[in-house]
Amino acid sequence: MSGGFSAVRVSERVWWVGAVDWSTRDFHGYLTSRGTTYNAYLIKAGKVTLVDTVKPPFLGEMMARISSVIPDGKVDCIISNHSEMDHSGSLAEAAKLLHPAKILASANGVKALQSHFHGAVEAAAVADGESLDLGGARATFIETKMIHWPDSMMTYLHDDRLLFSQDGFGMHLASGERFADELPGDVLLYEGAKYFANILMPLSPLIEKLLERVRKLNLPIEVIAPDHGPVWRRDVMRMPELYAAWAAQRPTRSAVVVFDTMWGSTDLMARAVAEGLAAGGSPARVCPLRASHRSDVATELLGAGALLVGSPTMNNQVFPTVADAMCYLEGLRPRNRLCAAFGSYGWSGEATKLLAAQLERMKMEKVCEPLRVNYVPDGSALAECRKLGETVAAKLRERCGA
Repeated sequence: MSGGFSAVRVSERVWWVGAVDWSTRDFHGYLTSRGTTYNAYLIKAGKVTLVDTVKPPFLGEMMARISSVIPDGKVDCIISNHSEMDHSGSLAEAAKLLHPAKILASANGVKALQSHFHGAVEAAAVADGESLDLGGARATFIETKMIHWPDSMMTYLHDDRLLFSQDGFGMHLASGERFADELPGDVLLYEGAKYFANILMPLSPLIEKLLERVRKLNLPIEVIAPDHGPVWRRDVMRMPELYAAWAAQRPTRSAVVVFDTMWGSTDLMARAVAEGLAAGGSPARVCPLRASHRSDVATELLGAGALLVGSPTMNNQVFPTVADAMCYLEGLRPRNRLCAAFGSYGWSGEATKLLAAQLERMKMEKVCEPLRVNYVPDGSALAECRKLGETVAAKLRERCGA
């Protein structure tokens, strides 16, 4: 019995049988302010195949949706495109209920599932480029190692011209709508960019290679079915095109100003820096960390050409919220950015020097030496901050053109 949950038809042979998570607000430190979905798909051909599963608390919802298509709840095969637990966490229990003859994953996926489930899941490995007959429908496996786990792969269903893209081309977005064309374009663009910035940005060089590889395969794609967010059935190449642009990380004229403050001095400096950027023709995306989550800062940085970081010195260190955001950004490995550090201090002032060293490790191009102000900035100091913004804007004009 399907109860209150029904499958949604995606193509001739494919149904969505996943789950909507309206409540989650954190994904590995990334603020999922609109929730998410865990997408699983049922292929109903001569053989019934389940592609991926769901996070463990949502197993019952997935099983109800499967029952709405397959009343006896029996599948012949489960394909695990990605072993991360939001997609494989319910795999062992699902296998007990669905009795598949086989569970398939990439070679690295088999190893990961063994480490996750310690013998409770027996999976067989499929090779990159291998095809499988699903009883009148053909599926081909495409390994996508390190996009974004070593086990990752995609599955292409030839007869439906459908790509199961696992974590590629997805987004964290809970909704009652299953298809991208049913949702506002600005929401799709923002959540798609946020997903790329916070999960896939460090893998940009690999993504560029994957996109070129898929292009050479010349697969006709009419549907992209990711593991998170809506299914793409119209304007299908929109997300691959955006991925190509995001992965290239070409600098733009805009700049991100991220900072925190103790008594308001670094705040004053940040606002003067932003004024200078705007005066020089560079839109400033100002992110005070009292009001901005680190994952939102990363999203803003995806479309920016410069990062300016401000921090007061506390206990001879960078202020904790700034240190947190910078640790997070360093792991995302943004490329092709200009940078500068600024901040106020009382009697020691190490923060700006530490930030400058971190920005150098991140291989960003330093525009000028760190700008420090003792205690409260006066008019002259704020003029220096404005000049810093103007200098960065001028450098961005050189890079990006007028």
